[in-house]
Amino acid sequence: MRHFLTILGHEVRMLLVNPSTYIAAVLFLAVMGFVFTSLLNSFSSSVQESSPAFMFFQSYPIPVLFMVPLLTMRCLAEERRLGTIETLLTTPVSTTEVVLGKYSAAYLLYIALWGSTTGFFYLLHSFSDDNHLLDQGPLIGGYAFVAVSGLLFVAVGVFASALSRNQAVAGILSFALLFALLVGVQYLPQVAFLQGENFEGFRSIVEAARIDVHFRDFCRGIIDTRQIFFHLSGTALMLILSILSVEAKLLHS
Repeated sequence: MRHFLTILGHEVRMLLVNPSTYIAAVLFLAVMGFVFTSLLNSFSSSVQESSPAFMFFQSYPIPVLFMVPLLTMRCLAEERRLGTIETLLTTPVSTTEVVLGKYSAAYLLYIALWGSTTGFFYLLHSFSDDNHLLDQGPLIGGYAFVAVSGLLFVAVGVFASALSRNQAVAGILSFALLFALLVGVQYLPQVAFLQGENFEGFRSIVEAARIDVHFRDFCRGIIDTRQIFFHLSGTALMLILSILSVEAKLLHS
């Protein structure tokens, strides 16, 4: 793994000159800024039971579904389309180093974009004297959830990019996989034919994989090691599949 930092630095520079990165950043800040101002308007007009931080982070599926595909869709797909992945792997670097370098660069940018939203709460702290609006529990828990869940979300995007040489197809596939993970898993236990006793074990597994439940637990300060293990193991699985996919396509090219 001695070439990992070199690849990471290169990928960060490539992301910083890639137009899709700035499109993702502008869309993310525009959407989250709109969400934040809407929350403040609702709090100013009526008393809300939840804190602004909880309601703000509750909208996490929206930026994830469009930001992660934009950040990851070209990382491997574009390399394969241009034929540079073969050239890269003829140098003394391994497929693992390449995939992990690209994944880490996308994850760092993902965290940086979410980190920029701390400015919203800084402004709220500067102009508001109401401590209820800045409940530290949901605020810290929300950012912790973003950091942990982002590991899996970005890994899913990298895996989608490893499956195609067309970055548009990779972006659509990433969106579909993330939508299934965020929304499909949430409503899967409610499907009619899964209501029987024979599917009780399956339903319990699906319930344990619900990202929305993980989010609520993090914001309440409940640190469940099973949820952390789910995200870490899912991340490892996606990265392993990405590495195997790249190697398999190289063998057949």
